[in-house]
Amino acid sequence: MSFREVNDDILKEIWEYRDQTEFAYMTKEDKKHMIYFDEITEKILNSIPKQNRKFVRQQLNKLDDNFSDYVGYWSEKYYRNGFCDGAEMIIGCLDK
Repeated sequence: MSFREVNDDILKEIWEYRDQTEFAYMTKEDKKHMIYFDEITEKILNSIPKQNRKFVRQQLNKLDDNFSDYVGYWSEKYYRNGFCDGAEMIIGCLDK
């Protein structure tokens, strides 16, 4: 098993724990970099004919879900690889 692969393992559990604790509290700076999806969705929906709103809302929700999955996957992979790199450096130092 490679810890570099995004799997359900101890690193995934750590990532989920941090997401529920550390990342749950946002600073003012964090809030400046948020994607305000709901506000953007409402502005788009208010600018199109009513008969198209249901379809457009569905597509925007799919886009939001897809973007969240994309960001989550790549963030986990990035941090996971950083953790593995750090662990390998420490192990390399201990082996010498």
